[in-house]
Amino acid sequence: MTYADDATIRKILTELGDTWAVVGLSNNRGRAAYGVAQVLQRFGKRVVPVHPKAETVHGEQGYASLADVPFDVDVVDVFVNSDLAGAVADEAVAKGAKAVWFQLGVVDEAAFARTRAAGLDMVMDRCPAIEIPRLK
Repeated sequence: MTYADDATIRKILTELGDTWAVVGLSNNRGRAAYGVAQVLQRFGKRVVPVHPKAETVHGEQGYASLADVPFDVDVVDVFVNSDLAGAVADEAVAKGAKAVWFQLGVVDEAAFARTRAAGLDMVMDRCPAIEIPRLK
């Protein structure tokens, strides 16, 4: 099964808005989320760190959970283990996000189905930092 098509990838990256909540983003420079968030910023996205530590990362205030973010987010980018990702997708639906993006290696087919059934666009097992330069 494919969890991403070019049209959905393009739509999420170019049409749905520029505020991305990055779940799992902390100041740990060794984690993939840190570098991906930098790439997203370079391409004009506002990156909102969501991590239990609620750290400020890349100049943006962090929040402990999606529910704590006091403004709308367009896309929820998920950097957590697959067994935790479904709950994050459900939180994204509750938050009113327009799309969910599960990073490389993050796969939850039931969450994918639930999220799409709720009307959100979704990409799974891909990386926006790889995909976004291809669009330019």
